[in-house]
Amino acid sequence: MTTSPISQLMAALLLLSGIASGQTKKLSGFPDSLAAAQLRLEAQFDQHLSSASIGATIKELASQPHHISSARGKEVAEEIKRRFNSYGWDASLVTYQVLFPIPQERELELGGAKPYKALLKEPALPEDATSGQQGQLPTYNCWSADGDVKAGLVFVNYGLPEDYDYLQRVGISVKGKIVIAKYGRSWRGIKPKVAQEHGAIGCIIYSDPRDDGYYSGDVYPKGAFKSEHGVQRGSIMDMVIYPGDPLTPNIGATADAKRLTKEEAPNLLKIPVIPISYHDAAPLLQSLEGPVAPEDWRGGLPFTYHIGPGTAPVHLKMKFDWQIRPCYNVVATLKGSKYPDQWIVRGNHHDAWVNGAADPISGIAAMLEEAKAIGELVKQGNKPARTLVYCAWDGEEPGLMGSTEWVEDHAKELQEKAVVYINSDNNGRGFMNASGSHALETLVNEVGRDIIDPQTNVSVLARRQALDALRATTPKAKKEKLAKQGININAMGSGSDYSSFLQHLGVPSLDYSYGGEDAGGEYHSIYDSYDDYRRFKDPTFVYGVALSKTAGHTVLRIANAVNVPFDFRRLYETINTYASELSDLSNNLREATAVENQLINENKYGLATDTAKHLAAPSPKDPVPYIDFSPLQNALAGLDSVTQQLANRPQVANSEAVNKALYQAEQQLLYPGGLPNRSWYRHTLYAPGFYTGYGVKTIPGVREAIEQRRWKEADEQIKIVAAALNRLSGYLQQQVL
Repeated sequence: MTTSPISQLMAALLLLSGIASGQTKKLSGFPDSLAAAQLRLEAQFDQHLSSASIGATIKELASQPHHISSARGKEVAEEIKRRFNSYGWDASLVTYQVLFPIPQERELELGGAKPYKALLKEPALPEDATSGQQGQLPTYNCWSADGDVKAGLVFVNYGLPEDYDYLQRVGISVKGKIVIAKYGRSWRGIKPKVAQEHGAIGCIIYSDPRDDGYYSGDVYPKGAFKSEHGVQRGSIMDMVIYPGDPLTPNIGATADAKRLTKEEAPNLLKIPVIPISYHDAAPLLQSLEGPVAPEDWRGGLPFTYHIGPGTAPVHLKMKFDWQIRPCYNVVATLKGSKYPDQWIVRGNHHDAWVNGAADPISGIAAMLEEAKAIGELVKQGNKPARTLVYCAWDGEEPGLMGSTEWVEDHAKELQEKAVVYINSDNNGRGFMNASGSHALETLVNEVGRDIIDPQTNVSVLARRQALDALRATTPKAKKEKLAKQGININAMGSGSDYSSFLQHLGVPSLDYSYGGEDAGGEYHSIYDSYDDYRRFKDPTFVYGVALSKTAGHTVLRIANAVNVPFDFRRLYETINTYASELSDLSNNLREATAVENQLINENKYGLATDTAKHLAAPSPKDPVPYIDFSPLQNALAGLDSVTQQLANRPQVANSEAVNKALYQAEQQLLYPGGLPNRSWYRHTLYAPGFYTGYGVKTIPGVREAIEQRRWKEADEQIKIVAAALNRLSGYLQQQVL
């Protein structure tokens, strides 16, 4: 449906009445004399957005499977390019050559008295028009190693490091075994990574119905949740080492790029891995013997979960073609009228595992609608002051390949010109989600304040604040959320195309989406379809319009701002919070270790544990030393002083050089040597966790050193982060104040 003319008129009248009565809202980066004109421009932009158009785009682009390197994948890229050009943008295809393996053989069998051969297939459904199409990638985990293994099976819960600690206590080793783990609680690639570290020779990942199947609600097609045959495809590249083409780290994967061999790539695992449905998982799990799984390991299947191993062997065979294939990015530009060498970069990927109506077409449809509306503004004479670069990335699903290769290929130019990168991915009905560089937090709050939620008719910011207050877990926390004027944006981990911009180059970045009322089990399956999306995700496509407004207003405000809207005071406050968390983490770990060691040494585990379970006590750990956080605290004191001066300086128009200094400031937070054991990640504040994958670790060098009990490394990393903060303070003092 399209926003009604009456609703559009009312919104415009409310805006204009506010302007006429002198109640124009404050906009960061704009003097009051220009704020009203910017708000009028955004209101004009909104008039060109259509929910019906977004729905039609989702239906068209998700009409067939279109994974990276497929014929349909290229057609989708060419259609997106055609649309950009029709909107008045200068668009082209930018092609890289990347490794992308497609399976040639997949076998999973259970032997023994009750043999079972896994189906490894999702059935077509009459209720889902595209579910039986040709061209679907099979159910697999991209970047699994080739392998033909046969061994006993062990259930490892979610396959996290702490799950293996429990296995050690019950005396079960996975060395030489195949493990079966549940999807969830971490990024999927962590599960085979940890299994491999513990000596497993194969890994099976299944979707348990307790997580996104019938335990959560009616299954597809009656409801939104995963049926017994649904399977989650997905990459298991060790992206916490580096994303992108595994053969060309740090350089663009051009046709003549120097490449590693597959065996040399450190982010590729060495064991075969396969994802399966809970229909295929049930016979495997039922074959297991050994201890009954602890309560928090048990899923939703109707039998007793055991850890194993079982007496029946499991045979897993995977074979891939390991070919270099084309990766088609679409890059569209609108040259700025005043600052052509200052770029606002906007992106969303276009490749999918299968049809991908939600992931990623819901996001690309909203981005195309933005581009169309901006094109209309330009036709009316409203050209942006800064250059806009809109990108539709290929190869995101296998490992952020299109965006990473483009960033690595244009690294120097991007660090010189990119003011910000604004990302989106999938989108649905519900609440505004925002993450990114915290110097942009004030801008995000102002944008959210000015967009109306299509269901409740309050601002999307107010709706998000309500959710945050309700989710707070203590009365004190609820009161703090209720008193807070805005929201805190989240820190960025990994899992979408912002990673290379922020964490490798230090380009300030944002990621937007809507969701929270669109839960389901279609993720990375053949059922991520238009039929599923229009029933369960965003039936009237109005949250597509909300995303277009949110990202589009952000683009337009940064593009036209007199002073690029970075609030380094909010950045300081966020880093100060992270530093306090690190101090608390260290103190709590010290106390917990001392108490735990006392329980072990005084044999409390032996006295309190059911002897029939043969559960050994945990191993004692070395005491936690006192960590010197003073370099970090002193650096924060300096940043506090400088950001206070910035916040209090007179509001005068910045020169082009000062604006450039502001958007390049985040690069001062990079450390050229990168994080320990993963030098590609150079940002000292944000990185995906080594054992969480998508999940972020803030001040990661210090935090992970403490969590993994590497005390010398923690001291070294504190000094590295302190030096980065001192660089930022000195830079702001010299270049901006």
